Amino acid sequence: MPEQAFEWRGASGRVYKYWVYPINTTFKDEPGNYIYAKPGPMGGWRAVYIGQTSSLSQRLASHEKEQAAIRRGGATHIHAHLSPDHRARRIEEADLVRNLAPPFNEAL
Repeated sequence: MPEQAFEWRGASGRVYKYWVYPINTTFKDEPGNYIYAKPGPMGGWRAVYIGQTSSLSQRLASHEKEQAAIRRGGATHIHAHLSPDHRARRIEEADLVRNLAPPFNEAL
């Protein structure tokens, strides 16, 4: 069960609502967007890595950037929300990366 919800703003100005989970959460085999995040100022969050996948379960079970996001980036939580549309997931991922410039994402 998620602890809370958090809204992230993309470069376009669009706001995306994500649910906040502990980093060791096991997800269902469902498509969605996700953000490795660490606590930020005034109760907010800072994005460490942003991604999208056709299966949160498979992708987050062995993500190649997870250990770096935790050890070097300070990530403590995964923010996630379901999104069945592949194109919409990619647009959202790029929009958020452009605005938030997470340190473990390459420029999209």
